[in-house]
Amino acid sequence: QVQLVESGGGLVQSGGSLRLSCAASGSIFRLSDMGWYRQAPGKQRELVATITNRGTTNYADSVKGRFTISRDNGRNTVVLQMNSLKPDDTAVYYCNLHIITRDYWGEGTLVTVSS
Repeated sequence: QVQLVESGGGLVQSGGSLRLSCAASGSIFRLSDMGWYRQAPGKQRELVATITNRGTTNYADSVKGRFTISRDNGRNTVVLQMNSLKPDDTAVYYCNLHIITRDYWGEGTLVTVSS
């Protein structure tokens, strides 16, 4: 069974930075693609960034140049470094692990960006 635990959310002023971390249990982490998604109030969940098991990254256009996703296979963690935050980045951020046809989700961490 895979468990994902996010940390690092909080309240930050516009222009500030936050670092989200996701710790995964189990032995499949290094074989899995990882991602961060977010859901703002009244909106659907959307992709923020993904990183494949080989390290290839992909970003939503809205965060390109501001966010960076990385992974540490030795520690079973994936990190989302968020810089130049905007009020529109306010959302609950979810960690995702994808392997073959299965998806696992964390419970989410709230990021609030004040103007």
